[in-house]
Order: sequence, then structure tokens, then C-alpha cells
Amino acid sequence: MRVGGAARLRRDSVALAVVAGTYLVLALSVHNAYYQLMLTLVPIWAVMGLGWNLISGMSGLVSFGHAAFFGIGAYVVTLALVYWHLTPWLGIPFGMVVGGLAAVLIGLPTFRLRGHYFALSMLAYPLAVLYVLEYLGFQEVPLPMHRAHPALFLQFNDPFYATLVALGLFVAAMLAGLLVENTRFGLALLAIKQNELAAEAAGLNTWQWKMRGLVASGAIAAAAGGLYACVLLVVTPDSVFGMLVSAQALVVTLFGGVGTVWGPAIGAAVLIPLAETLNARLGNILPGIQGVVYGVAIIVIMLAAPEGLFWEIRDRLFRRPQAAPVIHEARTAITVERSSGTLLEVTGLSKTFGGLRAVQEVAFAVAAGEILGIIGPNGAGKTTLFNLLNGVLPADAGGARLAGQELRGRKVHQVARLGVGRTFQVVRSFPRLPLLDNVIVGAYGAGLDDHEAAAAAATALDAVGLADRAARPASELTNKELRLMELARALAGRPRILLLDETLAGLGREECDDVLAVLRQLREAGMTIVIIEHTMHAMLRLADRFLVLDHGRVLAEGSPHDVVEDPAVIEAYLGSKFLARQNA
Repeated sequence: MRVGGAARLRRDSVALAVVAGTYLVLALSVHNAYYQLMLTLVPIWAVMGLGWNLISGMSGLVSFGHAAFFGIGAYVVTLALVYWHLTPWLGIPFGMVVGGLAAVLIGLPTFRLRGHYFALSMLAYPLAVLYVLEYLGFQEVPLPMHRAHPALFLQFNDPFYATLVALGLFVAAMLAGLLVENTRFGLALLAIKQNELAAEAAGLNTWQWKMRGLVASGAIAAAAGGLYACVLLVVTPDSVFGMLVSAQALVVTLFGGVGTVWGPAIGAAVLIPLAETLNARLGNILPGIQGVVYGVAIIVIMLAAPEGLFWEIRDRLFRRPQAAPVIHEARTAITVERSSGTLLEVTGLSKTFGGLRAVQEVAFAVAAGEILGIIGPNGAGKTTLFNLLNGVLPADAGGARLAGQELRGRKVHQVARLGVGRTFQVVRSFPRLPLLDNVIVGAYGAGLDDHEAAAAAATALDAVGLADRAARPASELTNKELRLMELARALAGRPRILLLDETLAGLGREECDDVLAVLRQLREAGMTIVIIEHTMHAMLRLADRFLVLDHGRVLAEGSPHDVVEDPAVIEAYLGSKFLARQNA
């Protein structure tokens, strides 16, 4: 359970109980069969939205094809009832299993894509299944009537009981969503959504977490589809695999609020009754009025509340007053496993982009406990070198070994698990997450359990002087605080070596001094650091040794004093004319 997750879960569970109880009273007071049907459809589409939200709202992988899972659940329940006389009480769980398996088959090729390519590729799956079912002759499949056993086959004479079952499914899906939201599962997905590379560099296996999210999402959507089939009593490919099905899941979630379990519930409660009522009254005059309602709803919400009603209401009514930023001196010393000898050895590392040789046969070694400063003019290949070391880019040649273990060929999260902590030239934060959660991601990436991760994150925040800012969203932090946050996240993963890419960038002199004080404490604790930096006065005070890169090659290496007086280094930084004037 995440920090504060148990309290949030209890609070949201109480709110869910109140909502479910109120809805039940409303359902008992409605006697019109059509409006009772509407009350049944609201929780079903809320569950469908919950399924969509679990992968698209929380991880940011927008799906235009969730009708694939919805339709699979509907047809599994229907065909199992037709051919095996299987009760929907078993058919719906069976459909969830099939939906989860379909998610695996869909995710294996589709996770290779990014952005709108992923969204559009998802659109192909429900269309493909739709055409296959039509080809096989399942254009219209009625559910066999079993009125003698209405409770067993969900074929009630009183529509209130169908609403009751739908409400039960909604409560179960909400509880599952709340559990995800308040555990490392949800935190991992939110981190991936806000900055996938940062999550991977912190040690999270982002592919694995996305696959888990898609499987859970597919299973929930299949459950909604299975119950929907029992309500319709006649299933057609268009009714469960059509474009409007995917659109409804997307729209109710966007309208209510993405990234939270309450969003789909809010969206369904508002849009489904509105669309169904207008369709009943104006459907003969304006065919397709439901699509118009969803189109108008999405335009309005994008203009008025781009993140949905939930977030707009929360930010307006419950925004906390922002306190003045206060950075305290670091207090907790980070514990580092001390070692001796060479920790990192790089040999002949090379990378070419087309005709550009970004890194050319770079070789160096870093001793345990040493701070190596990497300097060089812009475009010298410094950040590319870091990207090769921690797996962001594959090397063309050469290798790098950390305590004898080869880094080349490993994925980013695997390199992080070996003990390589990384910060970035441009800070990569998770803006909507509290500072503490930003740092806990690094601890989770190291494989720590919830209690250990919380303790490691708290220790790291205290070590960089940000303990009193732990509850603040990262979006409210200053540049200096963000730099320290990223350092804390790397420290929470208990690294053996830190790769710091321009940690002092954009900081004033006093701010630089504060960050340097933290880095010196890390040096005293025995941390091994490789740092890229352009602030020369800071590097002279910090680094034990310099490595100079120019045009991807090692230009010089040695003590800071010797390197800064090297004529080749002066020429690379200031040009041949400056060197000639100096010599004259």
C-alpha cells in the first residue's frame, strides 16, 4: 500500500458506500421500465469507463479500441449460454479471463508503438473481430430464455434486480480500481503516464506494468460487456464492437476525469441519462443523437475543464494555500555500501547517428568513492555517453562494466536495478504526484517493499533537505527543488554509482552552493559519482578528476588543475584564436 494509501482507501470506500446506497434508494423509487433500464446502463458504462481509465487514464496510452474487450465479454457470455447453457454468473468471469488473454495478445505487438500510433492501432482490433464474427454468421445472436430460473440466468421480470446486479458489478470494479490507485500498481502507471523515461530510469519495468494494466483493463471491460449482453438479450457485432462503444468509454471518462476511479462514475452518471433521454425523445427526428451528445460533451469539457469535472472541482474547491518554499539543510546521511578498486570501467564505447559519430571509442575508469567530472563543449557527446551507460541508447561498439557486470545490452530498468542512479539534463518529474511519491518511485524501482520504499524515500528527501516539502506536487517546486528531488529519487533506489547530468543547470550561485553541499555529503558517505557540468567553478570544487570530451572523443583526462591548463582543452572550449593570443 502506498504512503497514505490505507487512509485514502478507507475514505473512498466510505464515499463509495454512500454513493451505492443513494443509487439503490433511487432505483427503488423508479417504477418506469425505461428509466429502470437507464439506471442499469449507468453503472455498466461506468465499469466500461473504469476499464478504459485503468490503462488510458492512468498510464496515458490512449485506446480507441476498448470495444474489443467489451465485445469479447458480451459474445463469450452469449455463446457460452447458447451452446453450453452456462449461467452468466460463470460466463462473466470466463469472459473476463478471455478478455485478459486477448489483452496479452493485443499488447505484445501494440506496446511497440507510441502516441497516436498506439491509439490508432487499437482501433483495428474491434473492427477485425467484428468482421470475423459477421463472416462466421454471428450477426445477431439472441440469448435463450430461462424465465424459470431468472436469478440463475439474470433474466428478471422486475428490471430493478438487473439494476442491482449492475450496481454490484460497479462496486466491485470501483473497489478494484481503488486498490490499484492506492498501491504501487497505480503509482507505477501514473509515473509512466507523466514521464516514462524517468520511471524506467528509476528502475520500473514499464513494459511489464503497462501489460498488467492492459490485462486488468481488458478484464474489467469484458465484465461490463458480459452484463450488457444479459441486459440487451440480443447481441450483434455492431452493438458491442462498434465505434460508439469505444467512444462512450472514452467520453464518459474524459468528461468525469481521467486518472481517477471517480471520473468514469461521474461521466456515466451525467452523460448516459442525458444521451438516452434525448435518444428516446428525439431519436426518430435526429438519428444518432447519442453520438451528437458525446461529441458536444467532449468539446465542452475540453474547453471548460480539460482534465475532467473531478479534477476541476477538486482544484477549485480543495486547493491548499501554497506555502513559501523553504529548503532546510540536509540532515540525514545516506548510507553507502563502501567498496574499493574500480567500480565502473568503460572500454571503446561508440555510437553513430547516420554520419555523425556522437561517441567515438570512449574509454575510462571510475574508482569506488570517486567523483569524476565530465566536461566538454556543447555537442561533445556527454549526454549521449550517459544514455549509452544507462541503456537509453544501444551502443554500436565497446562496453561498460559495473563491478564486473556488463551494462551494454541491458534495458534501462535493468541497469537501474544493478545500481546505476541517473538524473537528467532537463528534469524529469511526475508533475501531478506529490514529491514523496516522485521519490518513492525510485525506491519501488529498486525492488523495495512498501514499508522499505517509504523509509528510503523519507531518508533521501531528508538528505537533500526537502523533507518538509514531501506532500507538495512536483509541479509546485522551484528549479532547485526539482533538481534536488531528482537526486533524491536516484538515492532512494540505493545506487552504487550516480550519473548526474548538469544537476546545477539553471541555478544561481547560492543555489549551486546548496546543491554542492549535498553532493559533498554524498562524497563523504562514499558515493561514487560521475557528473556532467558546465559550471567550471563548481566542478573545480567538487571533482577529483576530469574527463574532457570533444566531438565524441576523449580529449584529456587527469586532475582538474592539469586539465584546465591543457592547451587542447582551452582550444576546444575557447577556440584557436584565444589560444594563440594566450601563447603570444
